[in-house]
Amino acid sequence: MRDTKGCELTLQKAQILSVATAVPPFVIEQRDAAVFLNETFAGRFPDFDRIAGVFMTAGIERRRSVKPIEWFLQPLGWPERTAAYLEGASALFVAAARRALDGAGLSAASVDTVVTVSSTGIATPGLEALVAAELGFGPGIERVPVFGLGCAGGVSGLSIAARLAQSRPGSVVLLVAVETCTLSFRADKLTKANIVASALFGDGAAACVLRAGAGQGLEVESADQHTWPGTLDIMGWSVDDEGLGVIFDRSIPVFAGEHFGPAVHGMLARSGLSLEQVGRFVCHPGGAKVVSALERALAIPPGLLADERAVLAEFGNMSAPTVFFVLERALQTGLPRRTLLTAMGPGFSASIATLLAPA
Repeated sequence: MRDTKGCELTLQKAQILSVATAVPPFVIEQRDAAVFLNETFAGRFPDFDRIAGVFMTAGIERRRSVKPIEWFLQPLGWPERTAAYLEGASALFVAAARRALDGAGLSAASVDTVVTVSSTGIATPGLEALVAAELGFGPGIERVPVFGLGCAGGVSGLSIAARLAQSRPGSVVLLVAVETCTLSFRADKLTKANIVASALFGDGAAACVLRAGAGQGLEVESADQHTWPGTLDIMGWSVDDEGLGVIFDRSIPVFAGEHFGPAVHGMLARSGLSLEQVGRFVCHPGGAKVVSALERALAIPPGLLADERAVLAEFGNMSAPTVFFVLERALQTGLPRRTLLTAMGPGFSASIATLLAPA
């Protein structure tokens, strides 16, 4: 970019001033979920016993939900699921945003732009509008809703938020990723994908405050995305009269193990970087097998993704916010100079971002 005199301008990079997370009140132990699913599907789905082994191999001990497990026993359609989404996602949005703003020492009134990432429900106006009065957003706030990125939404949302902050140095950008994945549970869907999703997904939210020229915090150095052609069947939502239905038509761990590494190498190369320059990985833990596939794909030594496995065990796969739960833990123990955030999502796509800790 050049100024009016033709001189080269250096854009100030966005810094992450704070990272915060929030979870809903209802805890679902994995053993209780397995019993619940057995009562729901056994006898109706001939292959259930074989597929149900995923409850023990997913690397998950418990998850959080915006509704108690008993709620899922009743007949559920779009009205019931949408009402639960609006209530639960709004509460999670407020909790995560407040914690992030408090961590940055800022008020909601100081936020210039809010980026809302969510793919597990529909709200028009968006969640950020529904909670604006409760949080105290100003009337001039710019609202940027982002839908359809699934598990990759956290990293991709950070990229969007960073570019918005960088375009207007000094402005405050709030990123909130909130997902209520458990609301997609379908007792009427006798499919392997539905059972696997029921063993993986939890609810949660995460928020980050960004500002360019802040002179503090983690700098968002680069960000990129890769979409593989002909892969729409790997992950996504189907839509019918009862609600959203999960799509898992191909093995994500197998695909990640074969294709994720070259894609990350290519994305880093476009920013003049290489994996050898990365001191720490912060990955979205989609499941135990996905974490192992990432280790193979990126040649990560055993033990370095301990935070990913710990988050997965405690909270399950919360889709877009999950990577920030990992980042929050990593920040507590300290980050090296350069950290690589990664996530995969519908498309089928991969999103990355590199973060620089203060020198």
